[in-house]
Amino acid sequence: MAGTTALSLQQFIASLDKSCLPTILQVCSGVYFQGSIYELSGSEVCFSTGDLIKVIDIELLSVSCEDISNDEKFELPINHTGLFKVVPEEMPYTSVEEMVSLRPLDLESCLPFTFTNRSKITVGNFTLGAGRALTVLSIERREGEVDHVRCHVKGQQETSAEVCIPLSAQGEFKVCESEERFTLREIMSSPCLCSRKFRFINTTKCDRPLVLCPIYTVHAIMSMRKNVLKFPSSLEVDVVDATELCEDVNFVTPLSLTEVFSQPEESFPAVVEILEVPETRSLFKCSWLSEMKLGSNLIFHKKSSTAMVLLSSLKSRKSQQFFLVSQQYGGRFRRRPREFNSVYELHVASSQAPALKVGVTRSCEEEGLPALSVGEQLEVVRCETVELPCESNKEQTQFVEALLCLRLQDPDDGDDDDDDEDEDKVMQENGREEIVLPLYMQGHFVEVLSDSKKYKLKDLGKEFSLPLNVKVVSRDTELEADPLAGFACLRIEAAMLEPTIQASFAHRPEHCFEIPTEWLSMSVHFTKDPLPWPSSQPPKCHLDRVTEVTDMFFYEFRKQGNYDAAPPPRPPKRNMSSSKSLKTPSKPSKKSIKESSNKSVPSTELATLTLDGKRRPPAPPPPGILTDQPPPLVPRKHSVTTGNARPNTYVQREDSKKKVHLPEIAPDVDSDHDYETVDETFATILKDAQENVMFY
Repeated sequence: MAGTTALSLQQFIASLDKSCLPTILQVCSGVYFQGSIYELSGSEVCFSTGDLIKVIDIELLSVSCEDISNDEKFELPINHTGLFKVVPEEMPYTSVEEMVSLRPLDLESCLPFTFTNRSKITVGNFTLGAGRALTVLSIERREGEVDHVRCHVKGQQETSAEVCIPLSAQGEFKVCESEERFTLREIMSSPCLCSRKFRFINTTKCDRPLVLCPIYTVHAIMSMRKNVLKFPSSLEVDVVDATELCEDVNFVTPLSLTEVFSQPEESFPAVVEILEVPETRSLFKCSWLSEMKLGSNLIFHKKSSTAMVLLSSLKSRKSQQFFLVSQQYGGRFRRRPREFNSVYELHVASSQAPALKVGVTRSCEEEGLPALSVGEQLEVVRCETVELPCESNKEQTQFVEALLCLRLQDPDDGDDDDDDEDEDKVMQENGREEIVLPLYMQGHFVEVLSDSKKYKLKDLGKEFSLPLNVKVVSRDTELEADPLAGFACLRIEAAMLEPTIQASFAHRPEHCFEIPTEWLSMSVHFTKDPLPWPSSQPPKCHLDRVTEVTDMFFYEFRKQGNYDAAPPPRPPKRNMSSSKSLKTPSKPSKKSIKESSNKSVPSTELATLTLDGKRRPPAPPPPGILTDQPPPLVPRKHSVTTGNARPNTYVQREDSKKKVHLPEIAPDVDSDHDYETVDETFATILKDAQENVMFY
């Protein structure tokens, strides 16, 4: 151990003079089990035998009161309002000078006080009997004469006199109990009072003598401890003073990356030692993170605020990847179209980039909403509040937020079917049709781009609003392997200005990488090791400008940036009971006409129905008499049919074998024909297949 005299921590701190700080203590004894842990107001302190503690300050916290009759202890705060009085010492003084010199306060403040003598005192021709009470009034010191005290003596029958007793007078003197009162703060501020015993003025609390001992809050630092420790001096450990032996000891102070970033510019470059490695579940997925080991050295070249962007790959069968890229990235990008899955997403994108043009990638036909077909192009104009009829009650209206768009029509789109003539007429100017899309409407759109220019990463953020879809068309030649070059599409999520430290490993000082100080948790300390290059020849650094991060980084970034956008508006509630009855049917189809005709079958034919449907009558036999006349033409279908089956006109006849040369007649599109029509079920399947084709 550093010294030979060991004291309890409380005794050592109580006797410590603040003018002697800082002082180094060494723990020499105590009860420990892999380090003694004390949890005090959330501050954890751990001391082990041999630890060095550098005390830099002490602060009076409370007072420990010990009852000497039963060894009971209790604490009182330093601002306790109770008063105390001094308990006289039981051991008598041998001279008047000893009694005066050991007064707890200075002589002027402690006067007057009363004492007694167990034996007679003869002063000149005046004799004082044993046990006589004397009150010291003053102390008189004159040059060339013996110093003495002027005392007041009470005689019999209330007579009194003053006598002068030399300080050198011998005897057995005992100070009587005084009526002086002291507060705890006054007692603790006087070293003489701290050594005396006291009693409460209010004896209901405790009428027995007490020994008062101060308890301090010790401010100290230890090696490998990050913050200044604060612990009470009442910890049950023994310490010795090791200031002289350990004055050259360097107390290592761990620093976080944010604290390193706050260091002055003159502190860089420097060699640092890793005291705490980053967490295993880090926010980064880069090669240099796995090389950081406990106790290894790093070189911190400089600190700076770096402009960065956050990139993400599109969701696919593989896991989505995220990258933190410096805007000094040397590759070139080309814009890629964005995809939108709702009108609300169109509204958000158009608010950042006006005059947004999109193409419809999936048809949308829903009651009460505008019909959209695959391949149509829309130009977003603005968002406005429109009045639309309620789905549950057509007579009522409601106000909803909607997106006003222009439907861009091609010149060949003018040949529409006659069925569209029954639709509501809208304003059309120069091949543009205004349509209103409610924000709650679902849809599938892709951005229409005509830009094939190559951009630098820093130029994209200046000319366009984020987010933005891009593709790397020329890689960064300064990187050994550019991880961004293999993606068909990347999304620029956001741009940021991050405080970073340019670092490298000691065995590869020229291969540098940037550490975002606010996103990596680790502790280092500055060492005094020399830099691994000549002072006048720093190496040429090659900086990695692309850092892969995890999805947790992306989510935490969006949390801190408050990127949680408001959800899209809800669609209006539908009245399911009346929605069917309030539907306005479009042009009736042939299938619906056929079904309605089947409902008009007479009740006499209900007996011919089975569970599988209406039983179809057999085909009639072919006619027995053949003539040269052609068979009659099949009449067109009418809206009302009878229950009898139609004659089978597809029976093979001999006339069909004969070739009849007919004169060529110009086709008439308006004439009736009996050509075979395509089955409606097959047409519906074909239409659905065409609508579900993915357009790129």
